[in-house]
Amino acid sequence: MTTNSPAAGAPLLLLIAGAKGAVASTLAVAAQTLRKAPAAVLDSLTTAGRFGGLLNPEAVHTAGWDVTAAPLSAAVARHGVLPAEAWKPLRAELDQVPLCSPPPAEAPAEEQIARLVGDIQRFRGAHPDARAVLVDLLPACENSGLGDCQDPGPREITRAAASCPDLLYGLAAVRAGVPVVNFSPNELEIPRLVSEARERGVPICGRDGKTGQTYFKVVLASAFKARSLRVDGWYSLNILGNADGANLMDPCRAAGKYSNKTLLLDEILEYPVGAAYGVPTHKVHIDYYPPRGDAKEAWDVIDFQGLFGLPMSLRLNLQGRDSILAAPMALDLARWMAALQAAGRSGPVPELGFYFKKAVGANPPVTFQEQLLALDRLARDCEPA
Repeated sequence: MTTNSPAAGAPLLLLIAGAKGAVASTLAVAAQTLRKAPAAVLDSLTTAGRFGGLLNPEAVHTAGWDVTAAPLSAAVARHGVLPAEAWKPLRAELDQVPLCSPPPAEAPAEEQIARLVGDIQRFRGAHPDARAVLVDLLPACENSGLGDCQDPGPREITRAAASCPDLLYGLAAVRAGVPVVNFSPNELEIPRLVSEARERGVPICGRDGKTGQTYFKVVLASAFKARSLRVDGWYSLNILGNADGANLMDPCRAAGKYSNKTLLLDEILEYPVGAAYGVPTHKVHIDYYPPRGDAKEAWDVIDFQGLFGLPMSLRLNLQGRDSILAAPMALDLARWMAALQAAGRSGPVPELGFYFKKAVGANPPVTFQEQLLALDRLARDCEPA
């Protein structure tokens, strides 16, 4: 039974950067669906049974920013992720979602941040009882170059934001007291943002949502490690035909994604794959293949050794749906952020490494087993005293 009583907890307000992208528009449909058929969404959440009394699981509002002027329902139709019967009955509600255009890119960074803070305040004013969370779903971009810069000045931030606007949304959210979910592969967790988040009592998490191939890579690599089976090589190929796939054909924009997908294997196994050959034998490739649209496919060829070094192999073929896998994870993470802020947590939350290719913060859990245990501990931290 659906209830909107105070006992059911507060609503959640998702402030989405890149609100008309494939994942974001799917997330908006999920938020609207929660009001009419909650089980269709809640059954796909890892947090469905958590945070009772704090958050109303059936009350999720959305707002945000996008460069596209077309209505949100037009974006849902254009991406083709969902069948018509899943979203057309919600067309009117989707087109009433408050969305803003981004601030002018040529303006100084502080002016853009001030504009975004104002937008956030207006969005929150429409839902004063809701717990707001920023969800970064902007496309992959070039590295900001500020990852090692402790105190960048206004000019440095303006220059970096020209290629990585995520920085501005993250800083605006932190200054407005809003937690941040960085689902993108972009490095917005620069030292300046992290320090401000700690000072202002704002939790942040990221980076790069672990939706399909990399999720199963973590599971399998953890299993190989647990059985003392040595991985000799791992070849991964991805094809996808959505805007994300097209964007990742730019080597500069794809660099962060490749790094996030590649480094975690050595971290899990605790040895460099390919050391015996003198070159890395963990290979990752991404190809844009328009006929697939949002329905991505991934192949993994894994060579490993057992007793006496005798070779064996495993083949894995994943046929997934990019936005269908990602949207519930983004909602899960927003719920975690709201609960953690209520519990007094601030700064990076590495314990949420289960959801990310590259979890930010100190000593994130690495293997699949460690990640599940970290979630259980984190959930206990969110329980009322």
